[in-house]
Formats: sequence, structure tokens, C-alpha cells
Amino acid sequence: MAVTATDAIHPRFVKKPLFYSMGLKIALVQLSVGKDKSKNVAQAVKKIHQAKEKGAQLVALPECFNSPYGTKYFNEYAEEVPLGETSSALSQAAAEAGVCVVGGTVPERCGDKLYNTCTVWDINGKLIAKYRKMHLFDIDIPNKITFKESEVLKPGNEITTFECNGVKIGLGICYDLRFQEIAHLMANEGCGLLIYPGAFNMTTGPKHWELLGRARATDQQLWVALVSPARDANAEYVAWGHTTLVDPWGAVVAKLDEKEDTLVHTVDLSMLEDVRGSIPIRVQRRTDIYDTVRKS
Repeated sequence: MAVTATDAIHPRFVKKPLFYSMGLKIALVQLSVGKDKSKNVAQAVKKIHQAKEKGAQLVALPECFNSPYGTKYFNEYAEEVPLGETSSALSQAAAEAGVCVVGGTVPERCGDKLYNTCTVWDINGKLIAKYRKMHLFDIDIPNKITFKESEVLKPGNEITTFECNGVKIGLGICYDLRFQEIAHLMANEGCGLLIYPGAFNMTTGPKHWELLGRARATDQQLWVALVSPARDANAEYVAWGHTTLVDPWGAVVAKLDEKEDTLVHTVDLSMLEDVRGSIPIRVQRRTDIYDTVRKS
């Protein structure tokens, strides 16, 4: 990116991603999830290898890919990270396939606490990031849906980013998508892509899933990937599906329907320079009046 006079005057306003001129081929896996944990995990591993065969450098799984989504299931399916069977399987799959794996989420047991946790594994199978869902899904829409993750889960307290092939990537989980402040902080730290494993439901999914993905991509001028489980109409919690990839202009460049499938697309990081140069909101923010800051 060309350095402007404004950049020079306000260098803290813009923290540039590591590389703008490269592409990253990603695979977003929309998995069918049932009650058999071993089958869920085995299917995820199979999809990771299939994505590698399609040239993917990074493979992302959906929220709760090893467990049915529901407060009554979290304790039963919970595992320690990285000691559980799911972590072991993801580590091995990442190393064997030679891809970075964003492990959707799993119910994580840590002492007497449970978290909704995303793990990230590098091409050698090493755990390089762990993010615990920060904003718990507690909603009550009359005559539609009531759900309270906080009855069982604890919230995480750390913003998490990692690097893959020189690209800085930020993580959020489902309900986190509604909070633009966390997205802004990750963007300000140089992220060119945000990945949100999520399981929006049949009420909020049609209304807000794509809308919020496009909003975060537009207001932060970066790529946004939303990764959902496939829809199971017989499940107690029915996911919307529609795994979606949005570019920095806010355009949906690829989207699945509700069935199990994999979205494979090359994320063009050069678009970041085009968008941010054309609409330079990053250097126009009035941080002398307002700002979003990370508390230590």
C-alpha cells in the first residue's frame, strides 16, 4: 500500500497486513453433525483431506462440529484441549494433509468450566491458536427461539489472531459476529480475513447471517468467512446453513445452500489495498473524539 501523507501524520491509524499481493486458497466445510462424536470427527477429517486435494491451504470447520448444538449436550461432549480425541484427530489431519486447520468449535472442558472453543492447527499439526467464544448466545425471541448458552458455558476473555501463509487472520464464533468492536480490533491489528464458525438458527439465520457478514466485511474492509453446520431438519436446534464468503467490498463471492458441502475459493488479498485506498475510512476515523481500544 502506498504511504499517504495522512498515514505519515497518523501512523497508528493503520496497521497493514503482512502481505497484500498474495492469495490464500481456503475451504469452508459445511458438515452434517449428528450425535455420534466419532463419526462427526471422522467426517471432518475426511473433508480436510478432500479439501487439500482441491488445493486448499486453509480448511475451516463449523461451530460444534463434533457435537449436537445445545446446552444439554455440551457437558457430555466436552473434552480438554488439546488432550481430547477431537484435538488429536485435527492435529493429525492437519499434519498429514499439510494444511492449516481452523477447527470450528468444540465444547471444551477446563477444570469445572466449559467453553465453546475454536482451535487452530498448523501444517505440522501444532496448536497455534485457541479462541474461546467471548459473547455467549443468550437470546429470547417470543414465539420463535429462546436459548441461553450461559446456563452451561463460560465466556472467553481473549481476542485471538494467527498467521497462515503470511496472512493474519482473526477469529470469532457465531454470536461474536454481532459485535463490531472485536472485529475492529482484529482489523486494526492487521487482519485481512476474519473467520466465524457459527450456527445461526432458522429465525436469525435468514434475517442476519449474510447481513452481518457483509456488514463486518464492509465496515472493516477485509474478507469475512462464515462457516455453518449443514441443516438437519430433525435436530433439536436447526442450523440455517448457507456458509458464506464475503469480500472487502461487502459482496458475497460464494455461498452454499443448506446441505453438506465444501466451499473452496482463493481469497485475493490484493483487494484490501484497492478497497482501503478507494474509501480511506481507516485514516479518516476521528480517534481524537472516539476510538475502540483493547483493555489490558
